[in-house]
Amino acid sequence: MMLTITKQQAGQFILAKQGLIGAYRFIGKDGAYSFIRQAGCIQYDPVDVCGKNAELTLQSRAKGFKKTMLQELLYQDRKLADYVDKELSIWPMEDWPYFSAYRQRSRELGSTFDGLGELEEQAIAYIEENGPVCSDTLPIEGEIFWHSSMHWSGNWHKKSKAARSVLEQLYADGELVIHHKNGSRKYYDLSSRYLPASILYAENPCRNEEEYLAWRVLRRIGAVGLLWDKNSTAFLGIDMNAEQRKKIFAYLTKNGNIVPLTVEGIKTPFYYRSEDDPLMHAILEGKADLKPRMSFIAPLDPLLWDKALILSLWNFRYTWEIYTPAEKRRYGYYTLPILFGDRFVGRIDTAVDRKENVLHVKGLWWEPGVRQTKKMNAALERTLRNFAKFNGCLEIDR
Repeated sequence: MMLTITKQQAGQFILAKQGLIGAYRFIGKDGAYSFIRQAGCIQYDPVDVCGKNAELTLQSRAKGFKKTMLQELLYQDRKLADYVDKELSIWPMEDWPYFSAYRQRSRELGSTFDGLGELEEQAIAYIEENGPVCSDTLPIEGEIFWHSSMHWSGNWHKKSKAARSVLEQLYADGELVIHHKNGSRKYYDLSSRYLPASILYAENPCRNEEEYLAWRVLRRIGAVGLLWDKNSTAFLGIDMNAEQRKKIFAYLTKNGNIVPLTVEGIKTPFYYRSEDDPLMHAILEGKADLKPRMSFIAPLDPLLWDKALILSLWNFRYTWEIYTPAEKRRYGYYTLPILFGDRFVGRIDTAVDRKENVLHVKGLWWEPGVRQTKKMNAALERTLRNFAKFNGCLEIDR
């Protein structure tokens, strides 16, 4: 008989799995890396109002996390890669072999652009001799018709800058990795200088498309903690229809990778990874650590990947209003949900004045029915202080 749990238990399970309730499970730099391994990937976005999305995601989970830790993991330790997955993402470098199909698709598309192959040879020869380059320092002039197999770069109907095009093509091919970033500007170098051959040339562990889809779906279930059998934005970037999704869920269930359950009041079945069975039983038996703590949640956080799921389980409606015209915004430009204990209790709009090192609180909205207790207000003060420190701010302006 299939297990049935309450919405509150489902929410507590997700938060415990993600390390957002109870004592911190993820500590410092090692904790940040461990969380990304657990999630499979975290989304990257270049907008920096009070920290970039990936940094905010880690700040809410890894105690003592600093922005420099992510840069070290990416560009010094090379434990992480920035590449495509769920849109622009950061994922463990050990997963490089699984994305061989992405690189092959990129090479196949690249071969269709006139003159690109010759420019690739020039770029590689220059980098071999001179080291890391960006599009402004690579001595390739002019424009070419080009667009990436990844959706965000190039043009479909007009020419693009040749230097940038060739670098991004080689990056998508896997020939180059990002050496470092200066703001949003990317500097590239040869992958062979940083990745061991055991990773760089490894074959995809998945023997066929079904195994690859199953690996990716299992990964996304682990990122959220609990996902349902319906079209979900948590599966963004995975090319599958409803029939394929059902087959993958059945395949993973049969193999013992996932466990089905139902949530009271919701007809659609849910699934969690079988390795999380001890956590599920701890939740159901009242033995899990559910001590409340407060977090500001990033707009593209794995917790928020399926906003319909958030609405169904927590009755919390969230829209990232950064692309909403100012006159139509209900809250603010970069408003973050506030999580306290096992509830979404409000939202906060903050911005950093980096010249004055001041964290400005531009807006604070509590959810209807939320009663502000001394414990909650004290948690807000601690969270704001930690958030200011994370952003290098000496003062908080409210």
